[in-house]
Amino acid sequence: MATSLSLSKTLSTHRPTPTPTSLRHANHHATTSLSLSSTSSSLLNPSLTLKSTRTTAITPRASVISAVIAAESDVSVVDESVNTIRFLAIDAVEKANSGHPGLPMGCAPMGHILYDEVMRFNPKNPYWFNRDRFVLSAGHGCMLQYALLHLAGYDSVTVEDLKNFRQWESRTPGHPENFETPGVEVTTGPLGQGIANAVGLALAEKHLAARFNKPDAEIVDHYTYCILGDGCQMEGVSQEACSLAGHWGLGKLIAFYDDNHISIDGNTEIAFTENVDKRFEALGWHVIWVKNGNNGYDEIRAAIKEAKAVTDKPTLIKVTTTIGFGSPNKANSYSVHGSALGAKEVEATRGNLEWAHEPFHVPAEVKKHWSRHIPEGAALEAEWNKKFAEYEKKYSDDASELKSIITGELPSGWEKALPTYTPESPADATRNLSQQCLNALAQVLPGFLGGSADLASSNMTLLKMFGNFQKDTPEERNLRFGVREHGMGSICNGIAMHTPGFIPYCATFFVFTDYMRASIRMAALSEAGVIFVMTHDSIGLGEDGPTHQPIEHLASLRAMPNVFMLRPADGTETAGAYKVAVQHRNTPSVLALSRQKLPQLPGTSIEGVEKGGYAISDNSTGNKPDIILIGTGSELEIAAKAADDLRQEGKTVRVVSLVSWELFEAQPDSYKESVLPADVTTRVSIEAGSTFGWLKYVGWKGKAIGIDRFGASAPADKIYKEFGITKEAVVEAAKSMC
Repeated sequence: MATSLSLSKTLSTHRPTPTPTSLRHANHHATTSLSLSSTSSSLLNPSLTLKSTRTTAITPRASVISAVIAAESDVSVVDESVNTIRFLAIDAVEKANSGHPGLPMGCAPMGHILYDEVMRFNPKNPYWFNRDRFVLSAGHGCMLQYALLHLAGYDSVTVEDLKNFRQWESRTPGHPENFETPGVEVTTGPLGQGIANAVGLALAEKHLAARFNKPDAEIVDHYTYCILGDGCQMEGVSQEACSLAGHWGLGKLIAFYDDNHISIDGNTEIAFTENVDKRFEALGWHVIWVKNGNNGYDEIRAAIKEAKAVTDKPTLIKVTTTIGFGSPNKANSYSVHGSALGAKEVEATRGNLEWAHEPFHVPAEVKKHWSRHIPEGAALEAEWNKKFAEYEKKYSDDASELKSIITGELPSGWEKALPTYTPESPADATRNLSQQCLNALAQVLPGFLGGSADLASSNMTLLKMFGNFQKDTPEERNLRFGVREHGMGSICNGIAMHTPGFIPYCATFFVFTDYMRASIRMAALSEAGVIFVMTHDSIGLGEDGPTHQPIEHLASLRAMPNVFMLRPADGTETAGAYKVAVQHRNTPSVLALSRQKLPQLPGTSIEGVEKGGYAISDNSTGNKPDIILIGTGSELEIAAKAADDLRQEGKTVRVVSLVSWELFEAQPDSYKESVLPADVTTRVSIEAGSTFGWLKYVGWKGKAIGIDRFGASAPADKIYKEFGITKEAVVEAAKSMC
């Protein structure tokens, strides 16, 4: 008998006390619960998200949607609606005395046509799986999106929310935040991140469609729309991501370029004169130019229709607009970009656009016009649920796997697939042990996919049972990002935000987190559980020298909120790190892995890794060792050897693996005291990186052995000796205190 999936979402805006499960916010996908019944009709309620495509040529959207696009709307209602969007933005920015009114005023026509005429969504279920996705890459113009969500009937943006724009605990923050406002797909603000996220969203759709659509059942069928501005175009991350979008042939990605020629410093001709059209054509995009974005509604409609007809490549629609359209004295100038118009200019704009309404007013005819989206959205979801019920009857195995991806519910016993190790297992680099874990997880986690920035053979991240995700093989799970670290991270963030069951990973050398730090930070802020696999984690990489040897990187990422920084010491700890990373879907994990071989240490455990810090050996009693030695990663072996020497001299020594500071800090005080008792002040830490931050664990009387200068080019053993990252240094430091 066929079963069905019912998802309920608890939409909560409060921020819980940090826990190991969520170190910053409530689940941006909300609380998901699963219930099974004897029929698939209950799929009407789910917050589901089914993705991607089986073939590269995608069947056009339902004829009724095409008809809506082609139909001519009542011009007067459209004009009134567009001006409503403009003035909701103007009024909110004016009340807050903070914000960016220019973009919403210029982009209101394309925003109206997208949300009112083109996009498929259900306002009462922002997480319906087969909805179209919208990303405002130019996130500073977020009042455009808030106004559209309000008009469309989303409960997350009421008129009171609009009036509280940019205020404490508001659901309308100064840039779109997915964890605060249901209906916002991804967090944007740092320019270029949004379009890169959109590439990830479109990749996810194409991948899922390729895996699950059938000749008689197209259940994954949605578009990703994005509005980006001149600033996004200038940022390098957009070039990286858009290059890949063209290479991958993401035909359901349609980006609108708000071509208004204004940035904060003035006209873009002072710094940005390239031919964007030709650049995107060279990247493999279809390019359309809408010359009148201010009120050329039919031009915009025609461009969207043309974009949807091109199924083998993404489309850039360049829409030439006037920033601050309607403002008599500030339109087409930088002064309308990032500050309120001011009372006099607001009144002048009202007069110029013949808007004789009080602030935050939505005319009755506009309300009536937009009110249809609530019943239409429910009907769209109900139609899809019916289609999925038929799909489930015919393709039960595929339906079950797809449900797992949609809900994010991990298969029962998935963690048992992780490899196990004993002290007798051969020594190996943790990057190699990581590859064993990756390949084991890919066999049991249907949403597990990822790749490397042109270093798969060095990061050891290839999934051996799958081929490469390419334009003509989108069902495969190895993502080839090329040398594009920043774009890679942002694309993976988009994949993670598409559907709860996607678990993307991406990889490069640890030192090159410098190239993608913004992406890692956005993953942490957005609660996107991306797994960042970072190899060559220390001076242990040897001869490549200081350009490739991380020093400050561990400390830097430990300082970032809502990130698990994990540095495993052997195979067991590597498996434990992956268990943590997979379980915590609202917190990204960074795994720092060695190039050099390391032994499988006695006493390490997956359970210990889950607590962040634990003792791997201890010859003391009563929680009163003479000395505590603390290590991470490759230096845990050094601490263990130093402990052996000190014990031979009659000392009681506890060796602690502090594999993740964040997980350790999340433990109860009683547990932390059991590992690092306050009365034991003779403590030595050893880590082949900056000593910054170690004072917290060794105390003022303890000693931290590390590296507070750049590395050097030499064989690893020689560098370790010259920098004093040795057993002898640990023994000497311990003896100097007792």
